[in-house]
Amino acid sequence: MLLVDGRGTPISAMTTTASHAEVSCIETLVDVQVAGPRPKRLLYDKAADADWLRDALERRDMQLICPHRSNRKKPPRQDGRSLRRYRHRWIVERTISWLQNSRRLIIRHEYYPHLFDGFVTLACLLLALKWF
Repeated sequence: MLLVDGRGTPISAMTTTASHAEVSCIETLVDVQVAGPRPKRLLYDKAADADWLRDALERRDMQLICPHRSNRKKPPRQDGRSLRRYRHRWIVERTISWLQNSRRLIIRHEYYPHLFDGFVTLACLLLALKWF
């Protein structure tokens, strides 16, 4: 999982096992943020459409901007005005594609997870140094 700022610079990265749901890891991703102030808005895809997550992030003064799922039973909690910011999600996708230029991150050769986390951190550091 990756948290980036408005320019696409990684400010937090975290790896988990494949069995964990992404929704339950979003709060941890925000907590392990390394650089910069805490963002005011968090863009995510439809997987994060959960009211408990929206409430938890609002307690931290963050707004979750994600489209609602098509099978949502409860009434929507955000209108179309805030969803206009969702069109900037391509910045996150671009940063992920930059990280995939590192072949070691695409094909995981490491047996130990702390080695893989080190390579993820190194790749994020190289992306952050790109702006200096």
